[in-house]
Amino acid sequence: MTSKSPVRSCEDVDESALSYAEVKALATGNPYIKEKMDLDIQVSRLRLLKANYTSQKYRMEDNIVQHYPRQIVMVKELIEKLEQDIALYEQNAATSKDKFHMQVGSGVYDTRKDAGNAIIKFFQTDADGTAKIGTYLGFSMNIAFDSFNRKFVLRLKGAMNHPVEIGPDPVGNIIRLNNVLKTMPDKLAEAKDRLETLTNQLESAKIEVTKPFQQEEELAEKLKRLAELNALLNMDEKGTDALILEDDEQPAIVNSDMAVTPITSVKTKPMLKKKVVGLCL
Repeated sequence: MTSKSPVRSCEDVDESALSYAEVKALATGNPYIKEKMDLDIQVSRLRLLKANYTSQKYRMEDNIVQHYPRQIVMVKELIEKLEQDIALYEQNAATSKDKFHMQVGSGVYDTRKDAGNAIIKFFQTDADGTAKIGTYLGFSMNIAFDSFNRKFVLRLKGAMNHPVEIGPDPVGNIIRLNNVLKTMPDKLAEAKDRLETLTNQLESAKIEVTKPFQQEEELAEKLKRLAELNALLNMDEKGTDALILEDDEQPAIVNSDMAVTPITSVKTKPMLKKKVVGLCL
């Protein structure tokens, strides 16, 4: 469904054809020629519009069958995972209340500064790109290498991964971890809005794809008239050729050898000439 040939826009039609039609009509004196050339331009435009309509229809069919369903499944999975991680965060945050607790490597830390320094030290000495370095509020903390940005990041892993960029400020790193977890409800709301948008787009596409080409009737009428004009012009051309042939033809005599000889080349036989002279005397 996606390997369709691209189509041109209506602006691609060469409008100089109309002035050419006027010149040709003026030279021949045949009004059918100008009407035909005008119709050729109009039909070309309508065919381009229909080609664009068909291309858009194929795209909508692809969206209905593949794109929207696939996106809806992905967003639903995201919503489910966010809901699980929000529940995990709220459960552990309520248990910890105002008390800070983080496990990094073999150590357990109760201050943000110490925990932040331990994370930085771990990145500097023991990071291998895949290691689990500890836990925080029910989430495991893993080191991951961001190949696009060419740097290591820390991921809080629950039902899904929540990446956090680690900087040189130990307390700032802990604040960033907390912010990622606290903004999960906002991400959930965005995902639900996205799901609603995709669902509406799918339903709208199902309606739009059933609509016919609006200028189909106009195109059919112009094609019919164009066929009539072509027939008329062909008849006129044949009539003109017949007249030209009639003017150029000369009477001819067919001899016994099936050779055709123009009558102007036939000479009077001598015997016939003598008989005519004798009678006159």
